[in-house]
Amino acid sequence: MQKLRKHITSGNLAPLYFLFGPESFLKEEAAGLVRGRAFPTEDEAALNTTILHGQDVTLGEIVSRASEFPMFTERKLLIVRYFNKFRKAGSTAQQKQHIEQFARYCKNPSVSTILILDTDEIDRKEQKKQPWKDLEPFRHDFPLVKNPEPFAAERAKSFGWEFEPDALNALCAYIEPSAREISREVEKLVMFCSAKRKKGGIKAGDVLECVGISKQYNVFELEKAIAAKNLRQSSGIALMIMEQEGNKEGLMNIVRYLTTFWLRVWKMHAPGVHQQPLSETAKMLGMYGRQEFFAKNYLDYSRRFTLGETESALLSLAKTDRALKGLEPYPDERFLLLRMMQEMLTS
Repeated sequence: MQKLRKHITSGNLAPLYFLFGPESFLKEEAAGLVRGRAFPTEDEAALNTTILHGQDVTLGEIVSRASEFPMFTERKLLIVRYFNKFRKAGSTAQQKQHIEQFARYCKNPSVSTILILDTDEIDRKEQKKQPWKDLEPFRHDFPLVKNPEPFAAERAKSFGWEFEPDALNALCAYIEPSAREISREVEKLVMFCSAKRKKGGIKAGDVLECVGISKQYNVFELEKAIAAKNLRQSSGIALMIMEQEGNKEGLMNIVRYLTTFWLRVWKMHAPGVHQQPLSETAKMLGMYGRQEFFAKNYLDYSRRFTLGETESALLSLAKTDRALKGLEPYPDERFLLLRMMQEMLTS
């Protein structure tokens, strides 16, 4: 996305963009950047932007619309969402004709139209066929955000702010790991911090206050209690988190956070890990930038918990996750939580 953003903001716009992948928020953002650079005013953009949906148009109709000259400006913008669902023409002969027509357009797209084709994931074998292979030179991939921490840090940096390590941990522990949710929360945080001070880093206290996390009952205190193997304290903190966030949602957040925690502990049991540089350990654990500071905690955690205890905890989390997804019966969320804590800390 950074490379594409730089290309768009330079003003040297391409006649065709093929936005490929499941990350809808970033695709929408890319299309918005193109729209903003293509037209000098919002009024002109509104007059010269057309949005179509794949299921409503054939390839031939897309080519026809893209080939039309704009009425009152040098160029127009045509966006086709869900392009992968384009409607097929009636007969096999017509379908072939439309594919050939589309291939010709891709080789020589109209200079008076910016065509954006927004597509979800497609089977790998299908990508080698037409019309997908014709779009390969214009393709920009948008996979789901796998590591929320570096993504959140980059978003904050784009506003001129920087997360302190514990603040970044706090934010990413309590929000859904999606580009849309992360971007929304980072923007809220930047506005919140900007109202308090003109510059400086985003601190953990800012996150706790802005996102609405209890300073006493949160997943970081829960992590400390689990690391100390304190069953009573761990259960108490977890129950309070559930009370604050709602039983099911709170337990789902706990399961998500502890799955990351225990997977990192499990990785620390690999041969030779304790002998490698801390920066390599952080990279292996998916901890980036200033988060490397926390990687040393997992050196300690892996000494406190055996490999067997770690794997038992992961099995307990998987069992709880299955129940929350309706695959196993359970009386209530409090029962699930207390059972999970007991299995984790008394195995």
